[in-house]
Amino acid sequence: MTSDANAGSSLALAPPPPPRLLDQVRSTLRAHHYSQRTEETYIGWIRRFIVFNDKKHPSELGPHHVNQFLSDLAVRGKVAASTQNQALAAILFLYDKVLRQPLPDVGLLIRAYRPKRLPMVLSREETSAVLAHLQGAPRLVALFLYGAGLRLMEALRLRIQDVDFGLNLVRVREGKGNKDRITMLPGAVREPLSRHIEKVRALHQKDLAEGFGEVNLPTALAAKYPNGGKSWPWQWVFPSGSISKDPRSELVGRYHLNESIVQRAVHLAVLEAGISKRASCHTLRHSFATHLLEDGYDIRTIQELLGHRDVKTTMIYTHVLNRAGGRGIRSPLDRL
Repeated sequence: MTSDANAGSSLALAPPPPPRLLDQVRSTLRAHHYSQRTEETYIGWIRRFIVFNDKKHPSELGPHHVNQFLSDLAVRGKVAASTQNQALAAILFLYDKVLRQPLPDVGLLIRAYRPKRLPMVLSREETSAVLAHLQGAPRLVALFLYGAGLRLMEALRLRIQDVDFGLNLVRVREGKGNKDRITMLPGAVREPLSRHIEKVRALHQKDLAEGFGEVNLPTALAAKYPNGGKSWPWQWVFPSGSISKDPRSELVGRYHLNESIVQRAVHLAVLEAGISKRASCHTLRHSFATHLLEDGYDIRTIQELLGHRDVKTTMIYTHVLNRAGGRGIRSPLDRL
């Protein structure tokens, strides 16, 4: 009896097994308030890094193995430089934040070639044609991309309280680089957006009546305001058409509109407009910046509206205008 009791107590007191490495990565990413998209991306790269090294635990590996993996991406995988940098960021996060083993040197890797390309830009006529072939929520989102210079996910993550009709401005929260900024609310958006928001309000009331209507709140606000997720100001401006479970919080509710819906709608609009350019949602943002430069606005103002950290990033739009056509140079052929 005594030995059995001791065995039972020892089993009861046995510590739980440590969490798996990828589960540790997930919890650490969430503790640092990384977005769900970044979480999925980092997990994917770390998994690929482990498989590349014959499934050895990363704690047994070092800078040499990291360099081999990243160089293989550049040489054999022929990935873009931005993709290689993304993989490096994921691995550095793993060693620095999760394993607590910062890598001493990863400077020997073969860098993927980063070509210097000018952004694709639509003319004003082409932009108008694309917008004319859009309708519903995708059209409103596109109006924000071109009319306010928002990135696609910045537009989709807008909350009701972020749109200020009184001051004619839009607040972008936790944009790229986790930065907030303010941009303009285009006058052409006000009326259709007001009608859209009234439909969203009716949908929210319907969801509440059916026991839903709650959205995720950023960072620690959920603990501070337990019922804040059901309040009107925190609702998405562009909610999804269906109820689903959030994979991180397991909250059942209405998430924001999926980006693929807008991307597909813009792609079809470009085709229907007969435009022979590889234009996308981000092309509308590029066109916003270029057309503001054409109208004489200074580069610093455009930098703030776009949310660029460095003005050099914004300066690329001056190169678009400085091409021969942008300078208004007349070909000698046209003088004959």
